[in-house]
Amino acid sequence: MAGVDVGGTAINYTFLTAEEQFLIESLCEHPARAREGPEVCLAQVADGFSIAAEKAGVPLEDVVMVGLDTPGPASATGVLSARGSTNFVHPDWAGFDIRENLAKKLAKPVLYLNDGNAGALWGHFVLFGFDAKTSSISAIIGTGLGGGVITEGNVVIGRKGFGGELGHVLIPYQSIRGIDGIEPVCNCGRIGDLESLCSLIAIEKCLLPFFLRRFPDHELGKLGDLRQASKLVRGLAERGDPMCKEIFRVQAHALGLLFDEMINTFDPDALIVGGGALETKPEFQGWFIDEIRAVMPKQRVEQADIPIHVMPNGDCAGARGAAVEALKFARSGGLA
Repeated sequence: MAGVDVGGTAINYTFLTAEEQFLIESLCEHPARAREGPEVCLAQVADGFSIAAEKAGVPLEDVVMVGLDTPGPASATGVLSARGSTNFVHPDWAGFDIRENLAKKLAKPVLYLNDGNAGALWGHFVLFGFDAKTSSISAIIGTGLGGGVITEGNVVIGRKGFGGELGHVLIPYQSIRGIDGIEPVCNCGRIGDLESLCSLIAIEKCLLPFFLRRFPDHELGKLGDLRQASKLVRGLAERGDPMCKEIFRVQAHALGLLFDEMINTFDPDALIVGGGALETKPEFQGWFIDEIRAVMPKQRVEQADIPIHVMPNGDCAGARGAAVEALKFARSGGLA
């Protein structure tokens, strides 16, 4: 099986044997060129696929199936939204069936997941393996907020493919300390969903402007470029900068509110956090997870021990999760 994670600027590949062994141990990237439209991008995917297969020592004819993931929104079968994918800005992506067209390009059967669900499946697989009938909730902080729900070991995809869109779940953000008067607006138009506070876009458009008014002499305010400044917040927070740590405290508290809702909805075996603040040193990871727990209301005695895990191999999570889904499909008789 192969896993192909197509992002706005890069494609990541992996290969998985029937014995559950990954043949590429680290990140294996190729340029995506998604901004140039589907024709150019899919040619890039195919070229990179051949290069990655050679690197892994896998003859192309031995690849039985390809698991594909991309940013959403997209249907359960890989038809991108009529507005196009979040990170694919070329107009020809609107309504494009990326799964079917990649299957034609590679001459292989292709199975589709959105990138949040693929990442969630990878995190779940690492914790519980293929066959455990367990559940988990994953939140992956990136440019937006990707998420995934796994129940009984399977991804919750939903009727139209939008299952696990945790970034657009509304949270009671007014209860978060220190952000009185803020109005977090998501790119989707909602006010107060998780992504509106917990994402890189949220830092740029909402949290950084809000906190710079409280810290008018901060070095980030002198840059004059909020997009560039937002990318520096994590590093400064990790080094103990008070304002930047406040921004990440708000993001952790937003996650805590979301996780409390998910615990009372799914009663999961584990919570998983990836991306953003978790691509840091263990000390900062520990602080961030403690802050997540700090706002989670006291759970029932039976639920108080639910663990919060850091997403493993975060950069490779999408491709690996897509490959795992392809293997699960094959084992279920989907290729018979």
